[in-house]
Amino acid sequence: MHAENGSRPIEGPRERLRRLGPQALRDDELLAVVMQTGTRHVPVYALAERVLSSVGGLPGLLDAPVEELTSIAGIGTAKALQLAAAVELGRRIVRKPAGERWPIRSAEDAAEYVMDRLRYLKKEHFLTLHLDTKHCVIGEEVVSVGSLDSSIVHPREIFKLAVRRSASAILCVHNHPSGDPTPSPEDLMVTRRLCEAGRILGIDVLDHIVVGDGRFVSLKAMGYCG
Repeated sequence: MHAENGSRPIEGPRERLRRLGPQALRDDELLAVVMQTGTRHVPVYALAERVLSSVGGLPGLLDAPVEELTSIAGIGTAKALQLAAAVELGRRIVRKPAGERWPIRSAEDAAEYVMDRLRYLKKEHFLTLHLDTKHCVIGEEVVSVGSLDSSIVHPREIFKLAVRRSASAILCVHNHPSGDPTPSPEDLMVTRRLCEAGRILGIDVLDHIVVGDGRFVSLKAMGYCG
């Protein structure tokens, strides 16, 4: 807390957090608490605003690499790592606690499992969920990051870890950064290839879920799986 020109002291982000609780703070204030300090010439509030502006708002932090963060004036390696760690903690909190297996009984279950992690990402992420005989999640893998392409999302890569984990079935999920989950022709082609490969290997491809911003499309419901 500090005074400005002899006026009433200005309350800092940590003081506001202590007095009002985290729910009352703006995004830039919470970010300021995480970063703790600014630079010699830039106060922490202004630095937090600069970060949010550079990455496109709070959702932009979800897939902002450390290299991108350190390119922002005033953000060194230490602060970039603090931010990356805070974002990853948030990701892990929204997942099912360790030791509990999330059951996938419908497309809605699968979408709920990944929605908060995928909906704001600026690049396409293709995930496979590995399921046991009761269709509970026993593991997951990020297969590719970037535009979905059949040469990148290859059945060999999709099923390699699933076989190693003795998965009974898999469920594929990827996001559309545009927020519109409408499947593309490439999505449909990749889904057909994976379902065919799964039948040969004896590992069911239960569904392929395309996630948008709070919405999703099940390719199984459209007749492309099963």
